[in-house]
Amino acid sequence: QVQPVESGGGLVQPGDSLRLSCAASGRTFSMYPMAWFRQASGKEREFVAVISWWAGDFTDYADSVKGRFTISRDNAKNTIYLQMNSLKPEDTAVYYCARSAGPTPRRSVFEYDIWGQGTQVTVSS
Repeated sequence: QVQPVESGGGLVQPGDSLRLSCAASGRTFSMYPMAWFRQASGKEREFVAVISWWAGDFTDYADSVKGRFTISRDNAKNTIYLQMNSLKPEDTAVYYCARSAGPTPRRSVFEYDIWGQGTQVTVSS
């Protein structure tokens, strides 16, 4: 089973920006909603953002990142992005991209069946 591959994580200071990428090859991913989740040390995995697959993309964001993060996708490149601005220490986590098991963009981890290995984002001064 092909997994998506995340990249772009790193160590940044509060207020900085990062752009995460998720390379998800082929038709397996291009016809499904894709989402970003994150998991901080000792905490449960939580929803960050989701984007539909259709033109005129539907997006949804967790309240904690709304206005700071932007999810987008380029189906021609089979890539999902998460632009993260005004980063805060509480954004520190491993970030995962995931493919929805169904056609409707949702927030629950249980709605996603294919996950990447994750990329670490650390926000610290």
